[in-house]
Order: sequence, then C-alpha cells, then structure tokens
Amino acid sequence: MLENSYQSELLEAGCDEAGCGCLAGPVFAAAVILPPDFSHPLLDDSKRMTARNRDLLREIICREAVAWAVEQVSAERIDEINILNASFEGMSLAVVRLDPQPQFLAIDGNRFRTRLDIPYACIVKGDGRYADIAAASVLAKTFRDEYMLRIDAEWPMYGWAKNKGYPTREHRLAVRRYGLSPHHRVTFHSGAGELELFPDF
Repeated sequence: MLENSYQSELLEAGCDEAGCGCLAGPVFAAAVILPPDFSHPLLDDSKRMTARNRDLLREIICREAVAWAVEQVSAERIDEINILNASFEGMSLAVVRLDPQPQFLAIDGNRFRTRLDIPYACIVKGDGRYADIAAASVLAKTFRDEYMLRIDAEWPMYGWAKNKGYPTREHRLAVRRYGLSPHHRVTFHSGAGELELFPDF
C-alpha cells in the first residue's frame, strides 16, 4: 500500500506526466490533492497497472479527490520549448487549476522548474511510493491514452490505438513509409533514416 503523501503538514498535490518519450501527441500532466484518509489496494504507478485498473481508479480518483486537474501541452509547444520544459509547464498549468490551491507539490522525477510560488520536492519513482503522485500518473496516462485513441481514428496508419505514440517498430516503420503527421514532434525526428536510434518498446 502506498503512503498517502510525501508530507502531511501542508496541503499537498501530487504531480506527474505521461507521454514524455513519445514520438507523437501531446504530453499530458496531472495534479491531484487526495483526502488524507484516501487509499486503494489497486493504486500504483500507472505503468504497473492494467488498462482496466487504470480506468477503474480514474473514476474513483475523479470522484473522491479533494481537487484534480489535467493539462496537455501540444507537440508544437514541445518542439518550441523541448519535452522537459513542456512537462514542467503542463504540471504547473494543472496545479493552477486546482481549487483549493495546494501549499506543497510532490513531483514525480528528479527535476522540476516552475514560476509558481509553491514549495515542492522531486521524488524519483514517486508514483510508486505516494498515492497522490500515483493518482496523478493514472489521470495523466488515461487522459492521454484517450486522446491518442481519438486521433488514431484520423491517422490509423501509425497504430496509435496500440502504441499510443511511443516509438515501437511499427510506429517507426509507419513514419518511414508515410512521413510525419501534424501530431508528430518534429524535434524527435532528425530524419526517417535515423529512426533506428529509437529503441523498441
């Protein structure tokens, strides 16, 4: 069972993102404030959960959270400011939408930058340790997967319904064959002939 939060003295929001390593689509970020007594046996790092359990927990989190928000940062914006800054921007935007506003942020990962005047801590693999970060990871992942399913209907040749924009062999070969779509991150592609640089997932 995950610990509820990183600290308990201040009202805390857990923050995480989904889609940093993708070749296409936005990066999604979420911020979640959980009640201090919240727990669920299925809640974990979203990457370790089944799609069915993620969807189940999404409903529970959205219903029981004190506050939650999900933001997306477009592929165009990612190309403009780079993926790391885009993930920081997405988390900051999600935090701004929370009501009440948190007094502390628990960030999954080892780096964060923000213009928000809120103290924070970066926790490596925090989504597998703290429930509020895990909840944010579930929301970011499920909202992003939903988005990729929608755009797959328009661009089925890339297999996004299955690979969600990650650099699978199928996806890389489709880029080589069809070129880049408007949803691809141009800065992640220095040329179709160099797609072997991306590992199989």
